[in-house]
Amino acid sequence: MTVDFGGDIGCITDDSREASEDRLFLLTKQNRSFKKEALSKGSKAISPKELAEALGLCKMEVIGITGTNGKTTTAAALYSTLLDLDYGVAMQGTRGFFINDERVGEKSLTTPPVLATFAHMKEARDRDCDFFVMEVSSHAIDQFRIEGIDFALKIHTNVTSDHLDYHKSVDEYKKVKSSFFQDNGKKLINRDDDNLKFNPKNAYTYGVENPATYKVMAYTLTGGVSGIIRHFETVVPFETSLHGFFNLYNLTAAIAAVHILTDEDLGDICEAIENFGGVAGRMEIVSKEPFVIVDFAHTQDGIKQVLDSLKEKEVRVVLGAGGDRDRSKRPAMGRAAASIAKKVYITSDNPRSEDPVKIIDEISEGIEDKNKMVKIIDRKAAIECALSELQSGEVLLVLGKGDETWQEIGNKKIPFDDREVIREILNLQNVRR
Repeated sequence: MTVDFGGDIGCITDDSREASEDRLFLLTKQNRSFKKEALSKGSKAISPKELAEALGLCKMEVIGITGTNGKTTTAAALYSTLLDLDYGVAMQGTRGFFINDERVGEKSLTTPPVLATFAHMKEARDRDCDFFVMEVSSHAIDQFRIEGIDFALKIHTNVTSDHLDYHKSVDEYKKVKSSFFQDNGKKLINRDDDNLKFNPKNAYTYGVENPATYKVMAYTLTGGVSGIIRHFETVVPFETSLHGFFNLYNLTAAIAAVHILTDEDLGDICEAIENFGGVAGRMEIVSKEPFVIVDFAHTQDGIKQVLDSLKEKEVRVVLGAGGDRDRSKRPAMGRAAASIAKKVYITSDNPRSEDPVKIIDEISEGIEDKNKMVKIIDRKAAIECALSELQSGEVLLVLGKGDETWQEIGNKKIPFDDREVIREILNLQNVRR
């Protein structure tokens, strides 16, 4: 890609095919084999660190959040709380690019190439942002897509198992995640997750079960997530409308991060986080009667966490798995859903180039009691079947796609939004009554 930063810097490209005398070539660990080609076209090379310094990005504090689950919600809670405390804030991640409560970029990669991130950072700096919050994927760490970025704080949510189609093994996945936390910079670590290795220098911790710098002393999940957090001698309560034990961790991480970054009064921070209403497609209540929730959960651990948050209720689950992705997790996803759910409706997610029947069969391998499951290839039909069988007092969880507004089938993206489909079916059911 090529970006025009204007001023003395002008145009910069990271693609040797677009190199020319009037463009600088951003030389990264990814494209260094193309350096000779770029220089032969008259470009001069500049490193990511040199570009960051030339753009003056050091004037803004960057927060990077990584983990298998919780990145998006933690980033959004952090972003929302900083805004409520009157700071200028930008956020880049799965949901798109935002500056000061305004969406300025649509969804793309969780962590774009470093040149795209620098373009976002410059725009945020030009709009007087104090902080830049970004999600950091394991792919981005492994592919050096965060090269040259000086993080003021790195946050760890959790590490379980995902993306083994890319990382090949759980150990390699953990190794990549751990590599993000090996420097001497400030880092905030989930004390209750022992799957990460990190440099203890400048490390803060948060947790519920184990001693931590920011420790949740007590909590309740009734009617939302509420808790009492202790930081040394300071003890402060907080409450939100969010649901789920996993959100207790996400909120605690956000509270701790804001406190580390700003040194604002912990009570003021906890008061501000009460205004955070959650993220679209993450434990989003689409209907209260009947009770239907949509969530993005697409790993064994993510599914288990969502189901655990509703274990006092009878739950039915609509579930699929993405095609051309980690196949090894599919039986585990089915097993996690069936361990708690009354019934699992296995269907298509984004099959891409794979046969959806094959994906569904691989998910079903993890479910021992076949009477607890039904296979329905068409996702809308599966949701319709689950809704028709939903009984009074039960909850339907539609998992995997969250706030996605399309389905990838073959090489096409077909409009499909779980939430809209659910509303359409319920409206039709009401008309028939």
